[in-house]
Amino acid sequence: MSRIPSDGVDPAHVDFHLASASPRRRELLSRAGYRFVVRPADIDETADIDDPDVLVVALAERKAAAVAAVVDGPVLAADTLVEVDGEVLGKPADEADARRMLRAVSGRAHRVLSGVALVHAGGLISLGTATTVYMDPWSDDDIAAYWASGEPQGKAGAYAIQGRAGDWVRRIEGSYTGVVGLPMAETRELLGSVGIGAACA
Repeated sequence: MSRIPSDGVDPAHVDFHLASASPRRRELLSRAGYRFVVRPADIDETADIDDPDVLVVALAERKAAAVAAVVDGPVLAADTLVEVDGEVLGKPADEADARRMLRAVSGRAHRVLSGVALVHAGGLISLGTATTVYMDPWSDDDIAAYWASGEPQGKAGAYAIQGRAGDWVRRIEGSYTGVVGLPMAETRELLGSVGIGAACA
């Protein structure tokens, strides 16, 4: 099978390929000092596993495997899901869907699940994390204004904790960066376990 080149990037100066188009994951990894090439994965993200904790890891593993099939070198992938009472809240399809999701998390706790997977020379390793987020109530006007801001689009659970929605977050138990899109402490350990360290480390 032909391999995709690294777009002129010297492979000796790249730690891994990132199987994600998420600007939040790119920002977190860049800030940590990792060197990577972005290779978004094109997979079916249908929720085909009932257990959301298992599903989020499986989706990350599928993304990593899909990109690893067409590039050389390690591949890191991640997935994020929001779960309320066993229901998975993915990315909103439209305004009505975003309203439904924000009402579901309004004034209560929910879980943000992260799956991280790494394909490397020795095979595939992965992990999952869960963070509990306690959200203040959203009024209908709050939700309408938030949708109009454009921020809910493309976000699991229809909100971004690092943006305006953070004003409604009372507290969290777990990984803040996991809610943003990538649990960095766990990701650093995962990469470190195969000898990949940040350039600034």
